[in-house]
Amino acid sequence: MPARPTPAVRRAATGDETPVARTRRARRIYHALRERYPYAHCELDFDSPLQLLVATVLSAQTTDVMVNTVTPTLFSRWPTAEALASADRAEMEAVLKPTGFFRAKTNSVITLAQALVERYGGQVPGRMEDLVTLPGVGRKTANVVLGNAFGVPGITVDTHVGRLVRRWGWTQETDPVKVEAAVAALIPRREWTMLSHVVIFHGRRTCFARRPACGACPVTRWCPAYGEGETDPEAARRLLKFELAPGAVLPDPPPGPLPGEA
Repeated sequence: MPARPTPAVRRAATGDETPVARTRRARRIYHALRERYPYAHCELDFDSPLQLLVATVLSAQTTDVMVNTVTPTLFSRWPTAEALASADRAEMEAVLKPTGFFRAKTNSVITLAQALVERYGGQVPGRMEDLVTLPGVGRKTANVVLGNAFGVPGITVDTHVGRLVRRWGWTQETDPVKVEAAVAALIPRREWTMLSHVVIFHGRRTCFARRPACGACPVTRWCPAYGEGETDPEAARRLLKFELAPGAVLPDPPPGPLPGEA
């Protein structure tokens, strides 16, 4: 059985938690998630900062798995920023069509590549202040690239990170920049990139927006939102999801129907 939240954690949901207590609780959650997902990593495939930058732009409104199915073809045809900048739009649209919004994404990739060529000689800059000047690149995308391609710690505030840190009561901010600042105050800088990975993994696999799998969650004792989802361990286990690569499979769930099923 998962550990139920303590009264002190439940009080955190009402805003009675001290900053020191919140910091301690946040770090316990982080360490528990690192134990749960020691293999957490950026799930976009890339071999260079350019590939990661473009893949991150393409990941909007689709899955990393889908992006990973098209980027090998994309980068084999247009391997450099110069090649991407001068690509035939119709040809690129055909490659990017599976990701959705392919016309807009084609325009984004070409425009981004042109800016890289014009401003940085076709190389992806390794500083936040430079990256965010590029068309279509905000702090979220910049932190993905900095953390995973350059080794510069950064907090990636995507929909999963924003949702989970609010659910955990780390902050109630909704603006991504303010969320980033609030989380950065709780977790040591050296851990920011890995923090992003484990929170995103947890949001994709266990702590869903609808019906989170509370009964299969490793951080329930520190979570003021415990009970918003399925608390029965077996039923929760059967809710777990994994964004699978082609050919990968999940372990078989426990036998028998879920509670309430015929």
